[in-house]
Amino acid sequence: MTATGTITAPAGAALRSAPRTAAVTATGPAAVPGRAGTGSAGARVLVCDDHLVFAESLAMVFVDAGYQVTAVTRSLDEVLGVLHAFPVDVCVLDVGLDLGDRFERLAEIRAAAPATRLVLLAGRRQRQVAPAALAAGVSGLVDKGQHVAAILDTVARVCAGDTVVGPPYQQLPRRGSVPELFRLAAFLTPREREVLCRLVRGEHTAALARSMGVTPATARCHVQNVLTKLGAHTRLEAVTAAVRCGLVDAASGEWLAG
Repeated sequence: MTATGTITAPAGAALRSAPRTAAVTATGPAAVPGRAGTGSAGARVLVCDDHLVFAESLAMVFVDAGYQVTAVTRSLDEVLGVLHAFPVDVCVLDVGLDLGDRFERLAEIRAAAPATRLVLLAGRRQRQVAPAALAAGVSGLVDKGQHVAAILDTVARVCAGDTVVGPPYQQLPRRGSVPELFRLAAFLTPREREVLCRLVRGEHTAALARSMGVTPATARCHVQNVLTKLGAHTRLEAVTAAVRCGLVDAASGEWLAG
């Protein structure tokens, strides 16, 4: 593979040996154009993976495909540093980073760059991450072990505005679980359905209270009612069940059950 673009990295990223086919700098991030052509019209991509060799190799693939690689980083702190200083269209992040149990730290990225779309690279054994990742605002979820073409396709579709979930993470509910969940969901009031939809969108208690025009205590009461009626022990369990069984749309947070 021959790349003619330039990969840059933020100061402190400690890039080691650079691929011989690209120029790599560590003096500060900058949006440097990649090769003109495909790559979703030269979309700006940031790659973050704590395995540096993998991150640099993936960056080279993006450059070769016509993307602009703004930076190659190894931690979320470095990602935030880049986003505060430079425009990025898509962040490609390894799910193994310290993102939090429910990907809470992705909120920091979204706050730093609201227009930047997020793509997570996960393993086949991490099939359960899809509902929480989508609820946290992730636009793409792809198997890290797949052919690189699948990663490129996911990023291209995300750049086009799609939400993409790779086959390993498109879980189907266990046989017999859907009717039971629908039966339980029938006991939710319209207000509680709204709460469940907002939980799927990733809203925390304070955000729920603001958006619904109620006090935080009332919002917590609504959340607890949802959990009790669905037989869920945690918010994550309720969100996962609602998305997996088709009660709520994972991408939009809209109620689907009629």
